Amino acid sequence: MIVFVSGGARSGKSDIAEQRVLGAAAGSPCYYLATADVYDDEMAARVARHRQSRSAQWLTLEAPLAIDRAISRVPEGSAVLLDCLTLWASQVLYASKLGEDEGLALLADTLADAHARSVHLVIVSNDINETLPPGDAETWRYLSFLQRAHRWLAAEADSVLEVVAGCAIEWKNDGKSL
Repeated sequence: MIVFVSGGARSGKSDIAEQRVLGAAAGSPCYYLATADVYDDEMAARVARHRQSRSAQWLTLEAPLAIDRAISRVPEGSAVLLDCLTLWASQVLYASKLGEDEGLALLADTLADAHARSVHLVIVSNDINETLPPGDAETWRYLSFLQRAHRWLAAEADSVLEVVAGCAIEWKNDGKSL
């Protein structure tokens, strides 16, 4: 099962996503596929806080870009939280030599592998399209790529959740829009 969880910054989406993964794992290890690239002290402290808040049931896989290789390392039938697509998209555009289409192909390969091996994959991303359109071309390019990935992922996912103020709204379940 593929679950896409989106929402604004600090909306509670990671908490909702973690609960979905824990429920799917039913006591088995949970995998946290982290896409953050630690580039400064502030980010290192933030990552450390996140790790400390999770129980020993969570095993962390760090994959700022190669999410397909990371998902291939988890056992069949596992529960995985990919957090977050927003940071991953920035790696695709700015820290790799991949183009947008290659980035989306990498995401597609990740989902195909998860489906083929019955991996319960919950993907978190920020909805950053809730404000006025950006004024500069590079921010617009990033926003456009991220929203393109969101639209594709929402179409492919079995479930789509939007989190507002800690409350999840399910927009899609098992391929049927609500």
